[in-house]
Amino acid sequence: MSSAPSASSAPWVIATRESRLALWQAEHVRDLLQQRFGRQVDLLGMTTQGDQILDRALSKVGGKGLFVKELEVALEAGRADLAVHSLKDVPMELPEGFVLAAVLEREDPRDALVSPRFESLEALPEGALVGTSSLRRLSQLRALRPDLRIEPLRGNLDTRLRKLDEGQYDAIVLAAAGLKRLGLARRIRQVIAPEVMLPAAGQGALGLEVRTGHPELRLALTDLAHQPTWLATAAERAVSRALGGSCSMPLAAHGDWHTAEGQHTLRLRGRLGHPADGRLVSAERQATVTTLAQAEAMGQAVAAELQAAAGPEWLAAL
Repeated sequence: MSSAPSASSAPWVIATRESRLALWQAEHVRDLLQQRFGRQVDLLGMTTQGDQILDRALSKVGGKGLFVKELEVALEAGRADLAVHSLKDVPMELPEGFVLAAVLEREDPRDALVSPRFESLEALPEGALVGTSSLRRLSQLRALRPDLRIEPLRGNLDTRLRKLDEGQYDAIVLAAAGLKRLGLARRIRQVIAPEVMLPAAGQGALGLEVRTGHPELRLALTDLAHQPTWLATAAERAVSRALGGSCSMPLAAHGDWHTAEGQHTLRLRGRLGHPADGRLVSAERQATVTTLAQAEAMGQAVAAELQAAAGPEWLAAL
């Protein structure tokens, strides 16, 4: 454990988006830091381009990096010391001078069906209207239920739930983690098994980003890291990085841990959708993983299998 900075030190400032979920996440990290170090931690709330542009798909306007750019500007200018992100929103390549200092223990990584009338994906009637703007979810829904109508759904979690409650959709698909963190687990009608809908890389995990030139804070944040989550998400993100993954690619990657005969192994699964139809290709590896380098190598191997299974024509279409 790193030595605790003195309580008299200047406060650390966390840059965060201002949605209710983002503020919950930042407050969670603030409380952990204050409990661990007895040091004041303040929040700097910000509205990002990703929060402002709601009439177009993220893949059309710059990708998930729109949710983190302004926070990085605040870090670079010295107005904040760290940023708290939903890890699935963090680009696979960080700008020079920035680094993930820690990944916290993951909440439920699965997707969830929310609907006022239907208890499961299987129960949705033919032609039901489902809301999601995730190409990953869309491709897997299309493979599972080609009879459904799938329409874009943007906005923060509360906005999406409001649109559902107004009757604009029969059901929507959201990350289970966000609903649970905000005390909205009762809204979940079905937690969708990864075998049915494989999650996004990093889903359910929080990443803490800092400037590389802030060694005291970077060292302190390692005390909050959850190594099994960090290794699993590093493998997942390596799949996406190797495929050039972004929100414009229908790509899923998920790692989970298994224990047998005293051996702890990481299973990594990847799934890639076709942009024009309901086809999917899948790949899977399982191995003992104890370092980030091993995790990333595993992700690269799964990505190579997906590339080989999809073939050049499929990849060119993506």
